[in-house]
Amino acid sequence: MNTHCNWLALVTCIVVTGCATTSKQEQEQEPPSESTVRILEEIGFTIIEDDQVGGDLQIQYDAALRMLEQGQYDQGVAALEAVAAAAPNLTAPLIDLGIAHHRAGNLEKAEEYLLQALAINPEHPSAHNELGIIYRETGRFEEARQSYLAALAIYPGYHHARRNLAILCDLYLADLNCALENYEAYMQTVPEDKEAEMWIADIRARLGQ
Repeated sequence: MNTHCNWLALVTCIVVTGCATTSKQEQEQEPPSESTVRILEEIGFTIIEDDQVGGDLQIQYDAALRMLEQGQYDQGVAALEAVAAAAPNLTAPLIDLGIAHHRAGNLEKAEEYLLQALAINPEHPSAHNELGIIYRETGRFEEARQSYLAALAIYPGYHHARRNLAILCDLYLADLNCALENYEAYMQTVPEDKEAEMWIADIRARLGQ
């Protein structure tokens, strides 16, 4: 089962593979699915999840993501919740639910789903990055730092997390050295970002460099 990568709008593509012929009894005996992170330096990382899922669930998932992309949040969330309930070992629908609730302004619910995803796969960089955003927006700045660092420990080239950490250090933690280090690392990946280039110049001026 393949997700729509454009919903996450990250350097992540989440791919779910499985078999539609497994019986319910056999599914109950299966161990929890495992997610793995495959690093592809030039294009980012890919999350591979294995679970016993069928074609109908794929159709439901695709429909849910289309609803969210079209701004139909209530319908999309309800559809994603059904998918998550049918495939409780998958992180992808949980992360999408976290993002959907975040966009709808329900940060508490967003955090809940992202933590559920990390309980399944603690090595999921997208979940760590999204959770860091939630922590920042709720004033938990040190927790946000740790979440971004966790994402970067898994994939150092994750430029969204790198930029988020730089902004956090710059605007919320007043840690200019951290901000400069991470802006510069971010620019290694996204050299065309003129805004970040200006931020680097500003920080260097404040540091007297």
